[in-house]
Amino acid sequence: MIAPVRLILASASPRRLDLLARLGIVPDAVDAADIDETAGAGELPRAHAARLAREKAQAVAARHPGAVVMGADTVVAAGRRILPKAEDEATARACLALLSGRRHRVMTAVALIDADGHVRERTSESIVTFQRLTPTDIDWLIGRGDWNGKAGGYAIQGAAEAYVRALSGSFSGVVGLPLNETRLLLAAAGWRQ
Repeated sequence: MIAPVRLILASASPRRLDLLARLGIVPDAVDAADIDETAGAGELPRAHAARLAREKAQAVAARHPGAVVMGADTVVAAGRRILPKAEDEATARACLALLSGRRHRVMTAVALIDADGHVRERTSESIVTFQRLTPTDIDWLIGRGDWNGKAGGYAIQGAAEAYVRALSGSFSGVVGLPLNETRLLLAAAGWRQ
């Protein structure tokens, strides 16, 4: 297979762009997918992340025939419960209170559609453990503002990292794009920069 010339990132996340840059990759275009991200009835967190990554890539691939399109989605889960993206302070506070002193899972799925329309997928799953957060800790984290728009109400690469007692898995996956899985998917698709 001759490697396609263009790589399209189906995400407007600046974190994903930064993470791709660590691999020396600059997408030819960023074209964010506008899809419904509501979890299906009974949909488990890992399946939810994989479905959203795939649907994002498919939506954008339809607009860029012949390109390699990458979609990704990050889900934070406490047990089987999918935590929301914090779009307001109340949601961020509720997420942080729930995660205080406990382990939770962060799954980031990556879907890659090659120039022939073949879909390849990988999901990174990490376990993050926060120390117990006092109301003062939560106030401080909220005041930093890096919770806005983040799954589970925190950004591990921001102030919340100071409260992480343990991390098992991929740090870049928790940030929003697991670099090992991404590199392997791109290689499997024959994409070269």
